Amino acid sequence: MNNPIGIMVDSLRLGVRNGLQKAKELGADGVQIYAVSGEMDPALLSPQARKELKDYIASLGLSISALCGDLGGHGFQDQAANAAKIEKSKRILDLAVDLGTKVVTTHIGVVPEQTNDPIYEVMLNACEELGVYANSLGAYFAVETGPEPAAHLKSFLDTLSTNGVSVNFDPANMVMVTGDDPVQGVLTLKDYIVHTHVKDGLRLRQADPREVYGSLGYQPMSHANIAEAAASGPYYRELALGEGHVDFKKYFEALEAINYTGYLTIEREVGEQPEVDIANAIAFIRKYQG
Repeated sequence: MNNPIGIMVDSLRLGVRNGLQKAKELGADGVQIYAVSGEMDPALLSPQARKELKDYIASLGLSISALCGDLGGHGFQDQAANAAKIEKSKRILDLAVDLGTKVVTTHIGVVPEQTNDPIYEVMLNACEELGVYANSLGAYFAVETGPEPAAHLKSFLDTLSTNGVSVNFDPANMVMVTGDDPVQGVLTLKDYIVHTHVKDGLRLRQADPREVYGSLGYQPMSHANIAEAAASGPYYRELALGEGHVDFKKYFEALEAINYTGYLTIEREVGEQPEVDIANAIAFIRKYQG
């Protein structure tokens, strides 16, 4: 296994330019950048600014593994909000292509278990439009794993007319939320994986994914149950690589088995020393590389 290693620039908490420089110092091959608001908002980046940023990243010897285009809320579950969200997502994808990457990662919301759920159809219609647009550019919107089991996500994606909506595989989310096996998940979703995150964690107690991610029209647990949940701790805990329940040896072997040659991008959402944690994560991944 000799996949390029990426860093989620926002995990470093240094801003874009300083984060890019630090990513280079840490020995990364590429970076993923949040591009929804702030200095990376597509509406604020002129063609000239895009070219300058692309040239600057290249001058550091880095590539962009993906942009993060997560718009928050309930993903694409809300019909009333979808027109604006789809338009924004398309502009983020345009920015990605201008900067030299073909991947925008996102959360689409928890896919309902029942295909006759009205929200299922709303999400399907939004993803169909996004997928067709991405496919026209030879690019992808990559759905992050976690909110639903891999088999259910595959069945949802299988109904779309293109693979323009594909998968950003995050093994920790699967371990922490659904309790799904990331190794089997890789094999299940092998035709859709275009980007991956390298993250670790453990599940502390079983939870309805809607409690973790939220869902349109879903009523959170009662006050009595909230108190009970608080007493027994949160549902999951993100940990440094090698400290959680992701079996990285088998996970990396599974990626190799499906001939995945894309990025392994480090995401670190907690911790007081992200730079140290990310440096350790790079060293951790290198141990598995020939």
